[in-house]
Amino acid sequence: MEGLLKLKRRHFNVLASALCALAAAGSSGFTHAQATASADPLILVVGDSLSAEYGLKRGTGWVALLDERLKQEKVRARVVNASISGDTTSGGRSRIAPLLKQHQPALVVIELGGNDALRGLPLNMTRENLATMARLSREAGAKVLLLGMEMPPNYGAKYGQEFREVFTTVAKAEKTALVPFFLKGVADTKDPTALFQADRIHPNESAQATMRDNVWPELRRLLAAR
Repeated sequence: MEGLLKLKRRHFNVLASALCALAAAGSSGFTHAQATASADPLILVVGDSLSAEYGLKRGTGWVALLDERLKQEKVRARVVNASISGDTTSGGRSRIAPLLKQHQPALVVIELGGNDALRGLPLNMTRENLATMARLSREAGAKVLLLGMEMPPNYGAKYGQEFREVFTTVAKAEKTALVPFFLKGVADTKDPTALFQADRIHPNESAQATMRDNVWPELRRLLAAR
């Protein structure tokens, strides 16, 4: 009986050792896979309805198309879309610190400012908010891509010029990359309503690829420079 108990104990110890080794190997493999995924640079998009797929079928907006382009081009990067319809630069400024802490992005795309103008908010406030977002992002170790906007002609040439300069001024002061006009090829066509939804404010699904393509060259350059 004693010999049988020793034999069972020895078999148990061998089995336990094998299970521990298997568990350790499995754990190491899982951890490595996680580490590989988390090592891919993360692109954080902080925007308004233009980036939040307002009025569009989910998965058809320019941010989703950007994610598809990254996969097609075999660029190792992940995209997190933190855009909120109706958001202003003040909203973005209040959200940026926790977003940076949560996602630890390698690149932050800031697409805000249009709603500030539509609400008649002071341009110096818009400029300060964008500059703060860019600075906090850089201090967190992220590169920054600012997407510029322009106002329709009915806002007046002077205001249009001043609004345009908000983005160029911030980009220069904070040393960020800039897409001068995010809606180039969408809002400045011969028929400015053709690529917009019925509200004439939000680009339709047909415009999203153009918007993605406006962002892609600068974004690709920033990723390649890491």
